[in-house]
Amino acid sequence: MTEREKLRWQEAEIVAVEAITERVKSFRFRVDFAGRFHPGQHVDVRLTAPDGYQAQRSYSIASAPDASGTIELMIERLDEGEVSGFFASVAEIGDRIELRGPIGGSFIWNESAGGPLLLVGGGSGVVPLLAMLRHRSVAAPQIPALLVYSARNRAEVIVRDELEARARDEPGFSLMFVLTREAAGRRIDRARIDAALGQIGTPAHAFVCGSNPFVSAASNLLLDAGVAPGSIRTERFGG
Repeated sequence: MTEREKLRWQEAEIVAVEAITERVKSFRFRVDFAGRFHPGQHVDVRLTAPDGYQAQRSYSIASAPDASGTIELMIERLDEGEVSGFFASVAEIGDRIELRGPIGGSFIWNESAGGPLLLVGGGSGVVPLLAMLRHRSVAAPQIPALLVYSARNRAEVIVRDELEARARDEPGFSLMFVLTREAAGRRIDRARIDAALGQIGTPAHAFVCGSNPFVSAASNLLLDAGVAPGSIRTERFGG
């Protein structure tokens, strides 16, 4: 797929909708590049009102590349969010939505890059990391991987059952939850990072995704713990 093709707007039909948490829904879109993207990439979504007003947002792809003919987006409802509000309350199966992509060349991982792989996600920032984990389980289950996932509470952990099942059933994959608003909860800190590195060893690649404050804090903790700057990749969502 050429860069021009990636940036061409196309219509994609919603073929499945599922509530994931109270604020997050999963949407399956039928697209022509379902098997031709890199885990970690995103798409742009554009909505156009009858009066011509347009709103556009970027969403990471949650699914791994496959032959299904679809990609999965997990969209969190944001207060006063124009696009996320539409998906939370209006969008339904059969709707055709404009999108373009896949987009992104630095925050990606494929099995050829190897490991160990350290993933650090905050809130909905786990979505592109989930695509990497899903791809790893099929393409390179022998590569060690560990996900440190920060959420406010267990109810807000995206695909919690899937992640816990992977940690239980997939050799080489470990999972650490950091729940900030449950009993004795605390934010991601040096002790959690040290514990993660104690399990995974020196990561060949570290991917950090979440809000600006989360990514800044987590990246600094990784650097302080001795992770090589060149191995750290970041993706920031919102404020």
